[in-house]
Amino acid sequence: MLIRRAVRADEAPIRAVHTAAFAQPGLTKVPEAVLVDELRADGDLIPELSLVAERGGQVIGHVCSSPGKLSEDPSRAVGLGPLGVLPEFQRSGAGSALVHTTLGAADALGFALVVLLGDPGYYHRFGFVLAERLGITPPVAEWKRHFQARALTAHKPENRGAFRYAPAFDRL
Repeated sequence: MLIRRAVRADEAPIRAVHTAAFAQPGLTKVPEAVLVDELRADGDLIPELSLVAERGGQVIGHVCSSPGKLSEDPSRAVGLGPLGVLPEFQRSGAGSALVHTTLGAADALGFALVVLLGDPGYYHRFGFVLAERLGITPPVAEWKRHFQARALTAHKPENRGAFRYAPAFDRL
């Protein structure tokens, strides 16, 4: 498996990954696939943190990150997600490889925090904790049980407050 930066030619395979990964009966537009397209259209995908997992020349997974805002603090926080892997490749290590690569790259780029909305049972293995432990509140109060953060090398205790995702998240 190869983890690499996404390129323009990956747009359709990335859409297919998120559409398949998050498909639900009766759902014609998959929000995660739409979100990635809108983040790209807005210029809010961080190129170094838009990554694909490739196996045998096929894109089997994708993760992206977009700039976020932590209160008025220029802490360089990013929102991770969506993260998707084709159903037939789930539990193969592709998702874990994408998350590990994202965290390493975000740290090397000098970001202080990575936040996400997801299953704490899955993301704790990567060092994520419930964001409230770091003094970070989600944009939607009901997300509290699934809103997580991972402090990176540049993190300081004063990096706290209300987190805001890129505008595309508000349009979902």
